[in-house]
Amino acid sequence: MDMVDKNDSVLIIGGGTWGCSIALELARNGYSSVMVLDGEDVPSSIVAGNDLNKIMEEGIALNLKMIQTLHMRGIASMIYALQHGLMIRYINLIIITNIKKVVTADQFRNTMPLGVLTGDFKGWRGFAKPSGAGWVYARGAIIAAKQEAERLGVRFITGQHGLVTRLLYSDETEHGEREGMLKRRTLRGVISADGTIYRAHTTVLANGANADSLIDLKHQLRPTAWTLAHIQMTPSEAELYKDLPVLFNIEKGFFMEPSAETHELKICDEHPGYINPVYQELPPDNSLIREHADGKYKDGKNIVGSKPFTRRQIPLESEDRVRAFLKETMPHLETRPFSFARICWDADTVDRMPLIDWYTSDDGEDLSSRREAEGGVEGGRLLLAVGGSGHCFKTMPAIGQVILEFLEGRVDGKTRRAFRWRPGIAEGRNWWDVQGRWGAQGEVMDFNKVKGWTTIGET
Repeated sequence: MDMVDKNDSVLIIGGGTWGCSIALELARNGYSSVMVLDGEDVPSSIVAGNDLNKIMEEGIALNLKMIQTLHMRGIASMIYALQHGLMIRYINLIIITNIKKVVTADQFRNTMPLGVLTGDFKGWRGFAKPSGAGWVYARGAIIAAKQEAERLGVRFITGQHGLVTRLLYSDETEHGEREGMLKRRTLRGVISADGTIYRAHTTVLANGANADSLIDLKHQLRPTAWTLAHIQMTPSEAELYKDLPVLFNIEKGFFMEPSAETHELKICDEHPGYINPVYQELPPDNSLIREHADGKYKDGKNIVGSKPFTRRQIPLESEDRVRAFLKETMPHLETRPFSFARICWDADTVDRMPLIDWYTSDDGEDLSSRREAEGGVEGGRLLLAVGGSGHCFKTMPAIGQVILEFLEGRVDGKTRRAFRWRPGIAEGRNWWDVQGRWGAQGEVMDFNKVKGWTTIGET
């Protein structure tokens, strides 16, 4: 595999959490020709990291890298709350040190200033982790990474000019070229919505839940959505809620302190996620229908994907869950109107490990090498950087370091094996797998079955 020269051009598709992290890391390490393409202003409307704040905690190697490099606000403590049967199971999933049990309503209420937690906390059990967990300013971190990357010379192109609609391979004919020309299949460039063609020695696909729209990822990604709402607090309320630990109930929801700038309090209802299924029609005599009469191929249809979309509202059932969470924790806010709500997307791999690897095309052509042509780049290589699986922001900016190691051929074997291209484990994928998540009815939900949406700000 060719090594990347720091003067080589690098094109990053996607200006979200990972795209900005990658761009910044490359620029900091002397890469002089880096460009980021995105269809919206950074960060885009569907990016999960485009948010007031995100939970952060130690627990996996990438997180530890990130904690060493990212300034965290609110990393004072975190209160985990669980129901009786789940506590031990959850403790086994994360690294726990210096924890304190929280088992009574008074103990929960006393974790925060008087007047913040006023609920009865009936049936709640949990623990407090006083360090190594908390929250970070998510949207601000992405914007700061973009601005610093731009200062170091990275170009960001957004809107129709930056909306990549297709990858161009060298066996395709461009305008002005003779039909039937024999070409070796290499990545030749990308085409944006306005018809602009961009070329680079190396292209990094980092557009998250939208990655499936550009290449066939063999069902390795499932775009999954979650829900959030904001409540507008008064200046005095925001002052009371300042410097709070995060309260996180893995079955019901979580909240963090209000934004210092807007005084909005973010609340999320906890659940395994929503998908927007894409179906493939199967012929009536198809063996799959006969073999899976349990409903996986219901009505002669087979799920082949999930299509993300933007919506600045949430399902009414999600609003009900948020208000139920408030009733148990902060009943004085239970009926307060929402000032904002939206759905946000990430992409789940089957094992919830990132998918970071050099892409091999459908015909087996390895796209990890490049070809030079007189006057420019003839064929480039394609590196996948997708599959955040709910951990996307937690790995910023460590993911930039990982991509740098891939480009320079020094990624360790353990990381390469964990993040490799692995379509085999996605064969016969269960698109409704909760993947270790709890909440709601304990099921992945279908946007097509939502009976109503909030109407915040609508007349």
